[in-house]
Amino acid sequence: MESFFVLVVDDEEEIRDAIEIYLKNEGITVIKAKDGIEAIEKLDEHTIHLIILDVMMPRLDGIATTFKIREEKNIPIIMLSAKSEDTDKVLGLQVGADDYVTKPFNPLELIARVKSQLRRYMMLGTYEGIQQVIDVHGLTLDQSAKEVAVNGEPVKLTPIEYKIMELLMIHAGRVFSIGEIYERVWKEPSFNAENTVAVHIRKIREKIEIDPKNPRYLKVVWGIGYKIEK
Repeated sequence: MESFFVLVVDDEEEIRDAIEIYLKNEGITVIKAKDGIEAIEKLDEHTIHLIILDVMMPRLDGIATTFKIREEKNIPIIMLSAKSEDTDKVLGLQVGADDYVTKPFNPLELIARVKSQLRRYMMLGTYEGIQQVIDVHGLTLDQSAKEVAVNGEPVKLTPIEYKIMELLMIHAGRVFSIGEIYERVWKEPSFNAENTVAVHIRKIREKIEIDPKNPRYLKVVWGIGYKIEK
C-alpha cells in the first residue's frame, strides 16, 4: 500500500504521531493536521486517499469537517471518538463518514479498517467483475465511472453508499437482509449492524428519492431487509 496517502486529523499530537507510526509500517504515507480547518487546507495541497478524523477538535470539529468535505469529495473517512461519545457515531455516519473507531483504539483494528476502506475505494466499480451501466426506471449506476444518477442528474454518494447501491442495483428485485448488506459491503461479520446500515440507507434515500418517506426506488421489506424495486 506504499502508494496510498492518508490524512490523519487529531488535535492531540501524540495520537497523530502514533497513528503515523502504525501506517508507515504498512508503507502508507501520512499527512497530518491538528484540526478541521488545517485538514481542508491539506486536502487542497495533497492527493489524499483516506482520512482518519477525530470528532472532538477545536476551531472545526470532525462532524463539521466531514460535512464540508462531503460537499466536494467522496474520500473514505474513518472517525475517531471516545467511547463516551457514542451519539457521535450515528451523527458522523449521517453526515457522510464511512467507518468509526473508538478511543482508545486497537492499532491492529485501525490498520485493518484503513486497509479495508482503501481496497473498497480503489476498487469501486469492480463488484462481481461486471462493468456496465445499470438502469432501473431512471435510476442509473455507471460502474466504469463509479457514478449514480437520477434522471440524468448525478448524485453524490460516499464510497459506502455507492457500494450499497451497486449491490442492490446489480440484483434489482432481490431482498437483502441488513446482515447480508453489511457483510457484503463492509467485508466483515455483521454484529449489531442495524443502525449502521439504516443510517446509510436513509442517507441514500435522501439523495435519490423525491420523497424519502415514500421511496420509489429503495424499498424496505419489513422484517427481511431492503431492495431496489425492479
